[in-house]
Amino acid sequence: MADRSPSPAPRTGTVGRAGLPRDEVPTHFDDGAGDYDRLVGMNPGYHDHLRASAMRMRLPRDGAGLRLLDAGCGTGASTAALLGVAPRAEIVAVDASAGMLERARTKPWPASVRFVHSTAEALAENGVDGPFDGILAAYLLRNLDDPDAQLRRFHDLLRPGGVLALHEYSVADSLRARLSWHAVCWGIIVPLGRATTGGTALYRHLWRSVNTFDGIGRLRDRVRGAGFDAVCSETMTGWQNGVVHTVLGTRP
Repeated sequence: MADRSPSPAPRTGTVGRAGLPRDEVPTHFDDGAGDYDRLVGMNPGYHDHLRASAMRMRLPRDGAGLRLLDAGCGTGASTAALLGVAPRAEIVAVDASAGMLERARTKPWPASVRFVHSTAEALAENGVDGPFDGILAAYLLRNLDDPDAQLRRFHDLLRPGGVLALHEYSVADSLRARLSWHAVCWGIIVPLGRATTGGTALYRHLWRSVNTFDGIGRLRDRVRGAGFDAVCSETMTGWQNGVVHTVLGTRP
């Protein structure tokens, strides 16, 4: 999850508020894919919180007959969270980082799970079509150029009654959350990333991208603006209380 070598010359393209050009973010994940699972495993509650977001989708039964999209699956942690609450569902797991997907594919999965290399914006071009009964997008939206357009794409990919769950950092509405995020990033995440991988580019991007992203109220408004009903949010436990949230919406 970090840059192992000197950064290349800036590419032509959009430079997001977070600092890294958006088209470089998958490359940085490629570089650090081998260390990713070990690093997130050091984060108390990381996997439990992904499972909490999957459970909050309230998928019926054991997932039998359901078709789910894991948008931004990384090395498969969010895929495993979905599988844990809907073990009989068909799951299409998508990520823009080939390195992260390579790691994901090395893990044991049932035949009902399929991994696809694609950006969130180009799902149709890469053979990912709806309708889906549910979409989980973990740590994805703030890394996109146009979050509103992506939310509209998610809306169109869902069946009527289908549920969207965004699992995302959001600290702008809470001073306590901002202070916690700053302290954890510069006291733990960035130093640990440097010690483990020898680089800090993606960790600094993580810090900036969260600081400049929507407050939770604005994020709920975005979801409503994309046409979703019953929009609500819940936060997590532990140090990520008020820092990481699930935002839920249903396609009418």
